[in-house]
Amino acid sequence: MLADTYIPRRLDDQWKIGLWDVDVAAPVLFMLFVGYLANTLWGFAVACAIGLYFARMMARAKADKHAAYALHWLYWYLPTNPVSSMRATPPSHIRRMVG
Repeated sequence: MLADTYIPRRLDDQWKIGLWDVDVAAPVLFMLFVGYLANTLWGFAVACAIGLYFARMMARAKADKHAAYALHWLYWYLPTNPVSSMRATPPSHIRRMVG
Protein backbone atom coordinates (compact mmCIF):
# COMPACT_ATOMS: atom_id res chain seq x y z
CA MET A 1 0.00 0.00 0.00
CA LEU A 2 2.93 2.35 0.51
CA ALA A 3 4.32 1.73 -2.99
CA ASP A 4 4.71 4.63 -5.36
CA THR A 5 1.47 5.00 -7.31
CA TYR A 6 2.60 7.43 -10.00
CA ILE A 7 0.27 7.30 -13.00
CA PRO A 8 1.44 9.15 -16.10
CA ARG A 9 -1.17 11.51 -17.53
CA ARG A 10 -0.12 11.43 -21.18
CA LEU A 11 0.96 8.18 -22.80
CA ASP A 12 0.14 8.82 -26.43
CA ASP A 13 1.39 12.36 -27.00
CA GLN A 14 2.63 13.13 -30.46
CA TRP A 15 6.33 13.45 -31.08
CA LYS A 16 7.62 16.98 -30.73
CA ILE A 17 10.50 18.92 -32.22
CA GLY A 18 10.86 21.85 -29.86
CA LEU A 19 7.36 23.27 -29.48
CA TRP A 20 6.04 21.88 -32.80
CA ASP A 21 4.48 18.52 -33.53
CA VAL A 22 6.52 16.43 -35.94
CA ASP A 23 3.96 16.67 -38.74
CA VAL A 24 3.94 20.48 -38.51
CA ALA A 25 7.74 20.75 -38.30
CA ALA A 26 8.39 18.35 -41.21
CA PRO A 27 7.68 20.86 -44.03
CA VAL A 28 10.01 23.43 -42.45
CA LEU A 29 12.81 20.92 -41.96
CA PHE A 30 12.43 19.55 -45.49
CA MET A 31 12.43 23.02 -47.03
CA LEU A 32 15.48 24.01 -44.94
CA PHE A 33 17.27 21.07 -46.53
CA VAL A 34 16.06 22.07 -50.03
CA GLY A 35 17.18 25.64 -49.37
CA TYR A 36 20.58 24.38 -48.32
CA LEU A 37 20.83 22.42 -51.55
CA ALA A 38 19.96 25.56 -53.54
CA ASN A 39 23.34 26.96 -52.45
CA THR A 40 22.21 30.58 -52.70
CA LEU A 41 20.96 32.97 -50.06
CA TRP A 42 17.81 33.81 -52.03
CA GLY A 43 17.03 30.15 -52.64
CA PHE A 44 17.46 29.40 -48.96
CA ALA A 45 15.21 32.32 -47.96
CA VAL A 46 12.49 31.36 -50.44
CA ALA A 47 12.60 27.71 -49.38
CA CYS A 48 12.35 28.70 -45.69
CA ALA A 49 9.37 30.95 -46.45
CA ILE A 50 7.63 28.14 -48.35
CA GLY A 51 8.32 25.71 -45.49
CA LEU A 52 6.89 28.11 -42.92
CA TYR A 53 3.83 28.69 -45.11
CA PHE A 54 3.12 24.94 -45.41
CA ALA A 55 3.72 24.43 -41.69
CA ARG A 56 1.22 27.17 -40.92
CA MET A 57 -1.33 25.60 -43.26
CA MET A 58 -0.78 22.22 -41.60
CA ALA A 59 -1.25 23.75 -38.15
CA ARG A 60 -4.47 25.43 -39.28
CA ALA A 61 -5.76 22.19 -40.80
CA LYS A 62 -5.06 20.34 -37.53
CA ALA A 63 -6.66 22.95 -35.28
CA ASP A 64 -9.58 21.58 -33.24
CA LYS A 65 -9.16 18.09 -34.65
CA HIS A 66 -7.84 14.81 -33.34
CA ALA A 67 -4.15 14.78 -32.42
CA ALA A 68 -3.41 12.17 -35.11
CA TYR A 69 -5.37 14.00 -37.82
CA ALA A 70 -2.41 14.03 -40.22
CA LEU A 71 -1.89 10.27 -39.86
CA HIS A 72 -5.58 9.65 -40.47
CA TRP A 73 -5.49 11.86 -43.56
CA LEU A 74 -2.45 9.99 -44.89
CA TYR A 75 -4.20 6.66 -44.32
CA TRP A 76 -7.37 7.63 -46.17
CA TYR A 77 -5.96 9.61 -49.09
CA LEU A 78 -2.58 8.10 -49.98
CA PRO A 79 -2.29 4.77 -51.79
CA THR A 80 -1.22 1.79 -49.74
CA ASN A 81 1.96 -0.12 -50.29
CA PRO A 82 3.47 -3.13 -48.50
CA VAL A 83 5.40 -0.85 -46.14
CA SER A 84 2.46 1.29 -45.02
CA SER A 85 -0.30 -1.32 -44.98
CA MET A 86 -1.67 -2.41 -41.62
CA ARG A 87 -2.98 -5.87 -40.77
CA ALA A 88 -5.40 -4.76 -38.05
CA THR A 89 -7.34 -2.28 -40.20
CA PRO A 90 -9.16 -2.73 -43.49
CA PRO A 91 -7.69 -1.31 -46.68
CA SER A 92 -8.39 2.40 -47.09
CA HIS A 93 -10.14 1.97 -50.45
CA ILE A 94 -13.01 0.11 -48.71
CA ARG A 95 -15.22 3.00 -47.63
CA ARG A 96 -18.35 1.10 -46.63
CA MET A 97 -18.24 -1.62 -44.01
CA VAL A 98 -21.01 -4.21 -43.73
CA GLY A 99 -21.50 -6.06 -40.50
